Amino acid sequence: MLFAGLAFGGSQADFDPQQNLWTVSNGWIRATFQLTPEGYFLTRQISDLQAGDVWNTSPNRPTSPVRLQADKDVFDAQTQFLLTAQYAESINPGGVRQTVVLQDVRGRAQITVIFEMYNNNSVLRYSLKYKNLTAATTHINFINMVPWTFDDGGKRFTALRVNQWSVNSKPEDFQPLQTLLDTTGTSVEVYSGSDGQQCGWMALRDSDQRGLFTGWEFDGRTKTTVRQDGSKGYVQFNSNILNLNHPVESYVEFQVPNTFIGLFHGDWDEAGYRTQRFVEAVLAKPAPESKSFPYVSWDSWGYQDKIDEQTLRRNADVAANLGVQLFIVDLGWAKGIGDWHADPAKFPNGLGAVSDYVHALGMKFGLHFALAEAAPDSPVLQENPDWTATDEGSYFGAAPLCLSNRPTQDWLVQEGIRMIDEYHVDWILQDGQNMVKQCTKSTHTHDPKDSNYANSVQGINAVVSAIQQARPNVYWENCENGGNMMTFNMVKSYVTSITNDASGSLPSRRAVYGVTYPFPPRFAERYMPQSDGLSVYATHSYRFGGPWVLMTPLADLTPDQAGFLKDQIQFYKSQRQDIAAGKVFHILAPGANATDVIQSYNEATDTAIAVITRAGSSGPSYLFRPKGLNPAQRYTVWFEIDSSVYSQTGAQLMSGGVRVPLPQPYSSDVMHIEPLQQ
Repeated sequence: MLFAGLAFGGSQADFDPQQNLWTVSNGWIRATFQLTPEGYFLTRQISDLQAGDVWNTSPNRPTSPVRLQADKDVFDAQTQFLLTAQYAESINPGGVRQTVVLQDVRGRAQITVIFEMYNNNSVLRYSLKYKNLTAATTHINFINMVPWTFDDGGKRFTALRVNQWSVNSKPEDFQPLQTLLDTTGTSVEVYSGSDGQQCGWMALRDSDQRGLFTGWEFDGRTKTTVRQDGSKGYVQFNSNILNLNHPVESYVEFQVPNTFIGLFHGDWDEAGYRTQRFVEAVLAKPAPESKSFPYVSWDSWGYQDKIDEQTLRRNADVAANLGVQLFIVDLGWAKGIGDWHADPAKFPNGLGAVSDYVHALGMKFGLHFALAEAAPDSPVLQENPDWTATDEGSYFGAAPLCLSNRPTQDWLVQEGIRMIDEYHVDWILQDGQNMVKQCTKSTHTHDPKDSNYANSVQGINAVVSAIQQARPNVYWENCENGGNMMTFNMVKSYVTSITNDASGSLPSRRAVYGVTYPFPPRFAERYMPQSDGLSVYATHSYRFGGPWVLMTPLADLTPDQAGFLKDQIQFYKSQRQDIAAGKVFHILAPGANATDVIQSYNEATDTAIAVITRAGSSGPSYLFRPKGLNPAQRYTVWFEIDSSVYSQTGAQLMSGGVRVPLPQPYSSDVMHIEPLQQ
């Protein structure tokens, strides 16, 4: 008999004390765990209640949510535990949390396992806490954040990963990578986190379209793998924080970063959509002013660091007239990197006067802040030369700072707050070479062997959190010389993330195409450089995704150019909400000599938008079959370039398609599909 623990909306946690069996469900998925009579805490099953898919654990490889090591002590599926407490509680934004408190029978540690499930999401979120019960300090040197092993059912599996940005821009940036698992146990790897190679996400599906996805909420470098052992009949995940050596004092508790696992049935677009809905509902920092976000922004880097008050004022006048919402002053405003005071030669009236002028024009004011860097001649390093990290990176000649060194962190938090107040800042463009520095100094307050974890959780996360708590109305944008920290911890602190760093139209579309598998469209911010020119092909390349950032020197525009750009901005604004809230369909991947297509379907409004782009060469037209429409609904189809208008049912559109003219290389169009009003 099951004894109900707690029901909240559609989510419920149940506990059977006779079998020590926990069941967490929400109508979408169900997960069961058991403390066996022998004392082993094991995963039993995760089921997709919508599709009927079942993921059973393998009898050949018992699996536990607990997998960590403290010095030489390993706690996993082979460790015997005693149950000391269990309870369930409701959580926001609508869900249930099941907590299970275990103590290993040898009295070395207390392990707290936490499961969370939220209404209308096919995701189980989970984490561990390790409490050191010994008299001496221990060191956590291994954790598996994705501790799942499932019976393979005799199926073959394909894994999907997505590259993140590389500082040295290349075609592989944000490329989706599909790999068929071999059955001999060879691992498919995801090397994620700040300065990593892939986004912190992976999806897996079998030959029957039964799928799961997983993501980890950690900004440091992590190696995650999946492999299939066909001879033993299982698929196994593993996710380790690299170079982990975190000290835990006696009777102190260590929190393992949260991770999540979700289920889907179908293609990779379905995996992405279910991930994104969970991210927006549970993890992501709420977007500012939902009706006017993602923003159209202007960034001063078109002038590089050759900026001054008069240049910015002239551009602000044009930006406001065009409909720009956010005006960002990039690198070059300060006396130097790490000396975060406005350059008095450039701003004789103070940078606050520029900010006030921008505000008077009806725009928000943003400021570039490379918080983890400082020039060697900056006052902070002249006075505190030991505050640097041992990381070999360099950012415009500036040295890396170790943010998990407490004195450095305290100074930086105060500088951030002062800067925001003094210059009336609404938006922070956080930039730098690597947000999670490597540091082996024994003179700092972190363990010299633990800088990956320390400079993530106790470094960049702690600094940003402290500034945001002090100034909660300032929004932050993640940038690491491009989208080089695409993680599910990042989304909790930043309302968007750069994906392409002023690299042009084709790389912008490539970035959006890849990153919108794991991340919601608003986390696909694109910077449009002056080198793109002003053409429909260029502006359409920035139509789909998050904030659109202009870098063109606006004061140099002709009246015709300004009029064209103003129209394009209005088009973007009229569509951004539907795109941001819709399901992304990845139709054709961008290529230098190809046609690419990306589509969004918004179920709430029953509308779809697709951007169809012909690059260097390809056919003069493309037969586009949209996805996700209501088959019985009749729709109106219209374009921004082609004058054709169609009226067809969803079934007709999805099966027969619509031919989109692309008469010459570097041409494009935007298709709109709207329900026909009766």
